[in-house]
Amino acid sequence: MKDDKLEQIADATSKILDLLGEDTKREGLIKTPMRVAKALDFLTSGYQENPHDILNEALFSTSNDEMVLVRDIEFYSMCEHHILPIIGRVHVAYIPDGKVVGLSKIPRIVNVFARRLQIQEQLTEQIADAISEVIKPKGVAVVVHARHMCMEMRGVQKINSTTVSSALRGLFKSDERTRSEFYNLINSPTPSNF
Repeated sequence: MKDDKLEQIADATSKILDLLGEDTKREGLIKTPMRVAKALDFLTSGYQENPHDILNEALFSTSNDEMVLVRDIEFYSMCEHHILPIIGRVHVAYIPDGKVVGLSKIPRIVNVFARRLQIQEQLTEQIADAISEVIKPKGVAVVVHARHMCMEMRGVQKINSTTVSSALRGLFKSDERTRSEFYNLINSPTPSNF
């Protein structure tokens, strides 16, 4: 983000703090507006990235046609309704159809979409759609487990409640055995030596 935008966000943050009754000249808050601006710049950096470019830079030919699963990808996002944290894990699987993508690109795609103002359902769909569009696999499955601070810190105040969303494409939607294998794998315990 350009310096002038950071300054504008810092100024707006200072105004919000004033409206909340804070003294923005006190020691603990003097640098807070710029800290908030820089934090928001990082937390919304996904708007500056193109998921198709990330996936396309690491596509490789393969004869493999078995499921590839990257599970327990931690993510942090912010809800678009209250700009409060969403904290969770994502499981992403696909069945190659002549192409695989570098494994590190899957968590990067999760971050691209998580580092935007989000709702969980949209995040889940965006990850699945990006992988479907670029890799063109036989199927894609994405499951997201998340805690929403807008639900825990305010509103109903239900601590530790988890929301689960899924997006299934291709074989994961049409083939019961493939779908069952995916759910069994993401629900199995992680080996203790990991």
